[in-house]
Amino acid sequence: MSHSTVPRSRAEAKTPEKTPQASEGAAGDRSREGKRAGKLSLRLRFGRDRTLLLMTLPAVLLVLLFNYIPILGNVVAFQDYDPYLSENGVVAIFQSPWTGFGQFERIFADSAFWHAVQNTFVLFFLQLVLFFPVPILLALLINSVVRPRVRAIAQAVMYLPHFFSWVLVVTVFMQIFGGAGVIAQTLRQHGVEGFDLMTNPETFKYLVTVEMIWKDAGWGIIVFLAALSSVSNDLYEAAAMDGAGRWRRIWHITLPALRPVIALLLVLRVGDALTVGFEQLLLQRQAVGVDASDVLDTYVWWNGIRNQDFSYAAAAGLVKGVVGLALVLTANKVAHLMGEQGVYKK
Repeated sequence: MSHSTVPRSRAEAKTPEKTPQASEGAAGDRSREGKRAGKLSLRLRFGRDRTLLLMTLPAVLLVLLFNYIPILGNVVAFQDYDPYLSENGVVAIFQSPWTGFGQFERIFADSAFWHAVQNTFVLFFLQLVLFFPVPILLALLINSVVRPRVRAIAQAVMYLPHFFSWVLVVTVFMQIFGGAGVIAQTLRQHGVEGFDLMTNPETFKYLVTVEMIWKDAGWGIIVFLAALSSVSNDLYEAAAMDGAGRWRRIWHITLPALRPVIALLLVLRVGDALTVGFEQLLLQRQAVGVDASDVLDTYVWWNGIRNQDFSYAAAAGLVKGVVGLALVLTANKVAHLMGEQGVYKK
């Protein structure tokens, strides 16, 4: 017997055989030790993450100051608020008489309110059908451009209108589609009179949607391009080697990569269903009339804030917030049923 085998056999003889119960007990001890090591005290966690917490503190304070503290002001929706009862508007809240749900009864009994809600939902559905797919199509188009320089120039051109004010956008459209615009003057030279899209109440909702597409569609492609940048080129190369054409690759690779982002943005857009543009519609209100341009935001402005009926405006805003919250929760539930994450997980 060699010298190498004797020590090994003796070591094997001295090593006790591990039973399944002993192995399970050791694994359980390690698991409990790992859990105890993972449970740090609040003081230790604060010391570990102190730098990150200090970095987020200004943002948290801004959110509290401008998003959560103003929620307390919704109490005036249940009052007959009069800011002139005191030199301090906050003190006037405590001195204003309570009316309960009286302001809400006024709102629901006003036919102009329901007309504004109807216009709001009509514009929302038009924007959802006509505006929402445009950034997706533009992102697919830019993503298919091979040359980086051409892609950069195209993105810059598409981003630019987002930084224009609505005053400038309405002015540009007026110079093109107005009664004294380029198209009207050209038609007038050929004997056609009466062309003026900017004052036509029948086509106003389509005009507003086109204005929004021209201004914000290019800016909306940023999120979709970011999602497409995470798709590996190996997938496209493998699909091309298997004989998939351009449209097949878009359908089976690109669109599935965009699906979570589309679901998230769709849920958020549904939550903003009652916000279809305030400044844009207020600027064109006089040209097309109240019946065509009055939406919920402009209704609150003209009937509440402009007339200093602040309780009425707060009640209308509260209704808008509750309906928006219900729409977000419903859309998020639908996203979960479709297998998407939505705004938050289940």
